[in-house]
Amino acid sequence: MHFVIVGRDRPGAEDLRLKTRPSHRDYIHGPHENVVLVLAGPLLAPDGHTMTGSLLVVEAENREAVEQFSRRDPYRKVGLFADVQIDAWNWVTGKPGQK
Repeated sequence: MHFVIVGRDRPGAEDLRLKTRPSHRDYIHGPHENVVLVLAGPLLAPDGHTMTGSLLVVEAENREAVEQFSRRDPYRKVGLFADVQIDAWNWVTGKPGQK
C-alpha cells in the first residue's frame, strides 16, 4: 500500500531546514526494513524557490510502519514541521511502467 507524508515547516525555520537537509536526505534514501521510498521532494512557496515543507510517497504494509519511518526523519526530530499528515494513497495515474 502507498502512503503520502506531508510535512509543513514551522514559520521562520528556513535555516533549520537547510542545516538538517543533508541528514534528512541520507535518512530517506537509506535502507528501511518496512518502508520503501517511492518519491520525495520539497514543497515550494509561490516564488517557486523557497522550501516550505516536504512531500514523500512511500510503500509499506501498514500505517504504523510509515508513522515510525516519519518519526525517525531528522526533520521531525529537530522540530522543523508545524504539522505532519500521513494518508493512505491509491496510485492510479502516472505510475511507472503503466500508461
